[in-house]
Amino acid sequence: MMLSCKEATRLVSMGQDRSLGFAERAMLRVHLAICRGCGNAARQLEFLRRAMARLAEQDGTAER
Repeated sequence: MMLSCKEATRLVSMGQDRSLGFAERAMLRVHLAICRGCGNAARQLEFLRRAMARLAEQDGTAER
């Protein structure tokens, strides 16, 4: 089964909060290998997550 872009971006987001299962990771990797847009979206989400974490650390409000 091929993931839609909507499903792929949902898995990318979920993968930042929890470990994805084997099937989820496999389907996502296949999709990201062939879909440049979703690959870009995944990199942007990771960038935003890191930027927000750094901002929280600088403000002293990082979650523990």
